[in-house]
Amino acid sequence: MKLRWDDLALFLAVYEQGSLSGAARLLKLGQPTLSRRIAELESTVGEALLLRQSQGISLTAAGQKLLPAAQRMAEWANEAELSITQQTTHQPEGNVRIAAPPSIAYEVLAPMAAKIRQAYPHIQITALSGLDTLNLARGEADLSLRTRKPTDADLMCVDEVTSAMRVYCSKAYAAQFKTPPARADLNWIGWAASLDNPCSIGESNQLAQIAKPAFTSDDYLVQMAACKAGVGAMLLPQILHRQSGLGELHELVELDVDLGETVMVSLYLVCHKRHRYLPKVQLVMDFIGREFESLRLENLSDNSG
Repeated sequence: MKLRWDDLALFLAVYEQGSLSGAARLLKLGQPTLSRRIAELESTVGEALLLRQSQGISLTAAGQKLLPAAQRMAEWANEAELSITQQTTHQPEGNVRIAAPPSIAYEVLAPMAAKIRQAYPHIQITALSGLDTLNLARGEADLSLRTRKPTDADLMCVDEVTSAMRVYCSKAYAAQFKTPPARADLNWIGWAASLDNPCSIGESNQLAQIAKPAFTSDDYLVQMAACKAGVGAMLLPQILHRQSGLGELHELVELDVDLGETVMVSLYLVCHKRHRYLPKVQLVMDFIGREFESLRLENLSDNSG
């Protein structure tokens, strides 16, 4: 039995996309052509590899056995592509999709995209901002910025940065307090109660432990607008707040508030191991890694001072 990489790549695309139609769109193939190629691969293997279901596809026992080998071949192909690219002066190009929660996309990813474009004009950044965690294995995004470390063995935590949470508000709201306010003195702005876990920078659970919010929304920009208008205060990460230029842009200031114990948040840069060596993805990952390092150094300088 001799398996061709082209056929295994089709099998892998169907698995990652979760359906024949999704894989056909990704590969720019007609669905009948893709179905025929998969059928030919199954004939070569001698067993069915995919179970067609109304909700998409799943792997048979034979498909599950074949999957790890197909994934390894994809990694080798990516490494080969990278080695060839490095021998030329051709700059990586194309679109890199980065998934991030709304606050991260707004405060971190959007400002960072300007720097990436300046350094690499042939790279386009698509920010996929939402409260749902996108599936990197299915190709829903190339990279992900998350506030929770991945547990999937196929996902790589490429880098991370950690920050203390601080309290921010408008200058007008801060002027109401002649002395540092207590937690209970503040009108807190947070996520709507219907969002049990928004996976965002201002975690609702952390805010709930401090005080009951006076203003909530399911939209981060609405929260920021309320904060800028003087409705109340928000809990935000200190170094990421600086990364976005938030104080100048939104006229927010840090309030001296005793939160009890230090509240920390971590931001993780996550990639699927098959995409680790794609030139355009690696370029963006390395750039974000350098930004993370500058944030860590800034944080270290603040703590030592």
